[in-house]
Amino acid sequence: MDYTHLGRTGLSVSPLCLGTMNFGPVTSEEDGHTIMDRALEHGINFFDTANVYGWGENKGRTEEIVGSWFAQGGGRREKTVIATKLYGSMTDWPNDTFLSARNIRHACDASLRRLQTDHIDLYQMHHVDRDTPWEEIWEAMDHLRQQGKIIYVGSSNHAGWHIAKAMEAARRRHSTGLSSEQSIYNLMERSVELEVLPACVDYGLGVIPWSPLHGGLLGGILRKEERGRSAEGRAKDALEANREQIEGYESFCDELGENPANVALAWLLHQPAVTAPIIGPRTVEQLDGALGALDVQLDDKALARLDELFPGPGGTAPEAYAW
Repeated sequence: MDYTHLGRTGLSVSPLCLGTMNFGPVTSEEDGHTIMDRALEHGINFFDTANVYGWGENKGRTEEIVGSWFAQGGGRREKTVIATKLYGSMTDWPNDTFLSARNIRHACDASLRRLQTDHIDLYQMHHVDRDTPWEEIWEAMDHLRQQGKIIYVGSSNHAGWHIAKAMEAARRRHSTGLSSEQSIYNLMERSVELEVLPACVDYGLGVIPWSPLHGGLLGGILRKEERGRSAEGRAKDALEANREQIEGYESFCDELGENPANVALAWLLHQPAVTAPIIGPRTVEQLDGALGALDVQLDDKALARLDELFPGPGGTAPEAYAW
């Protein structure tokens, strides 16, 4: 495994990040433990979760599954860079949500208990909170760092100007600021190329793309359809509207002799500031298959063909839409 750094930090992480969102709702605790063990065997040391995963009445369940895996020992916690998130409501009470200083401190303590660890390597804000001042957010995050409860701070689903505001507020406090941004980014959804990626490049944030296969649309969906498997989730709604485009994509992957899912992941690894796309395997077999993306080589001709199939916004702002 060739490791990379998380943005401008010295933290070494694997170029694929293991997403755990399926653990609990889809994948059993036992199977989740098996997947995490296999990930470490492969050298994947970067795991992502969130306090709300498990969903509904089971919010927090995914962190608990990761925590029970850590509790088995054997160096599992020591080898893992664990990232979790806060923002979403954990209860019906008004202060158990968003990014107030109170919720940041309480949510962190609750995640630590569920994860059965004394610190979180990367603590991420799951969404932007337009009502809480950045000065308040950074005061709370800096306090957690001083206590040793978190090491790095990341954002998720933040616009470029949110990242700029966050970093400038951190600079005024002489704080480290953000180390990463987790955004939806894939061949079909390239909006972040306008301003989020340029902001991350300029400030030295590592980009962690979520939904790298666009809900399965880029994962060989037509091949699966031929085998009698129907589309689900985001892919189901988007397939018919984009069928011709997907047909062209899968044909091109056939020309390359590569799995469509691996081509989509490999493309992301060629993009500026991208540290590690999040893969969300439901089974060990899916995890093993995703490792093939690290062996896919895309030359300039292949990258140009993918741009033809999936035109982005035209580059960075403002040149993408102005002279």
